[in-house]
Amino acid sequence: MLTIAGSDSGGGAGIQADLKTISANGCYGMSVITALTAQNTVGVSAIHPVPVDFVRQQMEAVLTDIGADAVKIGMLFSPELIQCVADELRRFKVNNIVLDPVMVATSGDKLLQDDAIEALKEYLIPLADIITPNLPEAEVLLDWKVNTQDMLEQAAAELADLGCSNILIKGGHLEGEESDDLLYLGDEKRNVVLHGWRVVTDNTHGTGCTLSSAIASFMACGKPIEEAVRLAKEYITGAISSGADYRIGNGHGPVHHFYKFF
Repeated sequence: MLTIAGSDSGGGAGIQADLKTISANGCYGMSVITALTAQNTVGVSAIHPVPVDFVRQQMEAVLTDIGADAVKIGMLFSPELIQCVADELRRFKVNNIVLDPVMVATSGDKLLQDDAIEALKEYLIPLADIITPNLPEAEVLLDWKVNTQDMLEQAAAELADLGCSNILIKGGHLEGEESDDLLYLGDEKRNVVLHGWRVVTDNTHGTGCTLSSAIASFMACGKPIEEAVRLAKEYITGAISSGADYRIGNGHGPVHHFYKFF
């Protein structure tokens, strides 16, 4: 399982969260680092993009030797980087691509340049097998507000028009006791509501990274998309619940990736 994402020096999101998730779900994790961030539970103080050509070399090194049964894509930062990643995925005919369109950190810090959004739509979304936006990310991609659970179906269908058949819109930013997600399966034109209860905690750093990596891990193990998403939803719910009372840092702490083991 290959993760293409940014590094989080605080260990709760990005590459670090991905590798923990991949390991916790029984896969061998590999990484292509797209950016270094100076980051903790409070916020992102600096971003150092990795040169595009070096990202290409990392992908080539992994895919020419080890290969990948699935790929999760997170923080990409710039349009040049997005096009590079898309080119390499096509070149190596990679399957089972999970795209988490990371735009803003849990702390509110921007992780994607404004001009990269159009590149994401043009080059990468059409290559993905599933994309996993949260509500703010879906709103940026659609350019309209998604305020209620009832609007999720319309949002998912319109996102599918960007070229990726399967859409998972995470409902965690909606208010209320429930935290339901919506999975749209484009080939079947079918919506699946994934019910969940909201866990009251500040420890939500890296939840999007963790969920998308779990989906990719289950897909790497041969699970179809709907089953992979259901299993990943169970995993992230357990990770949030088990880590709800931890005190790591002074802001949004991480989830408990290894709750099944200790």
